Amino acid sequence: MNIAVVGTGYVGLVTGTCLASLANDVVCVDVDTEKVRQMKAGQVPIYEPGLEELFTAAIEDGHLSFTTELAKAVKGAEVIFLALPTPPNEDGSADLSYIFDVADKLGPLLNGYAVIVDKSTVPVGTARQIRERIAKGARHPFDVVSNPEFLREGLAVQDFTNPDKIVIGTTSERARAILTELYAPYVSGDTQLIYMDEASAELTKYANNTFLTMKISFMNEIANLCELVGADVDNVRLAIGSDKRIGPHFLFAGIGYGGSCFPKDVLALSHTAAQHGYEFKLLDAVPKVNAQQMRRLQQKVLAYYGGDISGKTFALWGLAFKPHTDDVREAPALTIVRDLAAKGARVQAYDPEAMERAKVALKDVTNVEYAASERAALEGADALLIATEWPQFRAVPIDAIKKGLKEPVIFDGRNIFELDRFEGTGVYYESIGRRTVKP
Repeated sequence: MNIAVVGTGYVGLVTGTCLASLANDVVCVDVDTEKVRQMKAGQVPIYEPGLEELFTAAIEDGHLSFTTELAKAVKGAEVIFLALPTPPNEDGSADLSYIFDVADKLGPLLNGYAVIVDKSTVPVGTARQIRERIAKGARHPFDVVSNPEFLREGLAVQDFTNPDKIVIGTTSERARAILTELYAPYVSGDTQLIYMDEASAELTKYANNTFLTMKISFMNEIANLCELVGADVDNVRLAIGSDKRIGPHFLFAGIGYGGSCFPKDVLALSHTAAQHGYEFKLLDAVPKVNAQQMRRLQQKVLAYYGGDISGKTFALWGLAFKPHTDDVREAPALTIVRDLAAKGARVQAYDPEAMERAKVALKDVTNVEYAASERAALEGADALLIATEWPQFRAVPIDAIKKGLKEPVIFDGRNIFELDRFEGTGVYYESIGRRTVKP
């Protein structure tokens, strides 16, 4: 098929690249001239495992191209994906200006029937509004479909090519037939192709993401209680995760969730509920719990040092909001750096992929340095803080950690190490929801 993808962020670029890898002819369009130039030169602008190989092959095969011109991208396109950002407004509502701007331009550009597929996370009613805006200038028939994405950063290629589910919101049989054909290669085994109306599809994405944030926040609350009563959150997690009604995923205690999706989706769904006069009490508590949890590690550090960390130097492992991505949006690590710096401490940070993005996000923080490796970050530091569960951090020997630090003190915000590993080593090891190992 001939496909256009509007927007080349994580969702748009993964969508366009994966579809092009199946010999669809895909044109990706973006307003960022420099970004388009880089992609034309074969450079992937984001870090996402498995993406570069597909990206390069699709370009070489002639199935993937890039432009800054919307008219050029959508000319002859049978399917047009809208993969545009929907950042939160000050009141928590989703900013739909990027989507509406494109919708206002699309109508006159259509030169035949096309399926307009909204991949962005949007509130209920957006498909209808997009349809109305396109219709004002359209001279050809079209359909607007809600097709929310469920891609996890760090696993986005895997999630697109081997999805648990594909949700398509449409009442058009013509659009349904086209998307059924487009997604046919991805529907096998346990994958569910779920059709519904547009409003239900739009709400499904928010319900999906916010349920996961509630699950994460619940376990963080359980972890905090574990510390007070002398229980171990890992034991609790394993036990309740074995219940098929609950499942093992998203039950790991830590220092909160981040990223571009969860925080804004919680706010947007709460705003939608409020617009309709409904007080979503359970969901309204989630961002409060998460904000508190993002400071849990700092509280432990301050308690250990008697409330005064002025002049101390801390090694920080991890800057991305999760492993296998370079995304630092809403990352707990950024809150840690700012909080420690505000108390007069210095930070020596390292992340395998997110260093450059972190430098931009923390450009106003002067007492943070970026180390060349995880071991380099330890040199001369008073203690180690762990904010992202990168697998390679687990492989660093305890002796190497002790050798680099002034004192063998570790505050682990992701529980990446087993407690038994530190018994008898002389290391002070404090994590989330578990007992503290002391020298």
